Amino acid sequence: MHFRDLVTRTRSCRRFDGSYRISKSALRDLVELACYAPSAKNLQPLKYIGVTDPDRFADIFSCLSWAGYLDEWSGPEESERPSAYLVMLGDRALSPFIACDSGIAAQTIMLGATNMGLGGCMVGSVDRDRLRQLLGFAEWLDVLFVIALGKPVETIVIDQMAEEEDVRYFRDIHGIHHVPKRMVDDVLLGLH
Repeated sequence: MHFRDLVTRTRSCRRFDGSYRISKSALRDLVELACYAPSAKNLQPLKYIGVTDPDRFADIFSCLSWAGYLDEWSGPEESERPSAYLVMLGDRALSPFIACDSGIAAQTIMLGATNMGLGGCMVGSVDRDRLRQLLGFAEWLDVLFVIALGKPVETIVIDQMAEEEDVRYFRDIHGIHHVPKRMVDDVLLGLH
């Protein structure tokens, strides 16, 4: 796959084939990719907890809020829920500054998942206290994202938008998920 195709196919997927199983080794491979990503001062403060056990899925799912712009949708039906989760944690003992590392690593994981034929969604709206209770990780580890992963069952398209148009994603009457994106001429202010 060409890199441009990989980037444009890497979308926030929110509906998956719930019967598809993702192996622990696939999660390990995705985390390994993130280990090679750049890190501020090379401090590498990110840690991960992978969840592939279907008995844990309902608990993890209950800690997440899905698709803020889709007001009448509370998340995927049980048959369309993720097949694995990666909980991304920031280790404050290694670095108090984690913001750029988390974005780079999360996108690296998402690109890797797409390359594997999977889809994912970086969920930032998380009940962090409840998740800590469920997974029992140390107090000095902060939940940054939960990356939900699975085999996509939804169609997601990128719509070119003009500067004044709405940025909110939406689903049309056919269930196709539309993601408006600003185009290069709107964001590239100059080339010198």
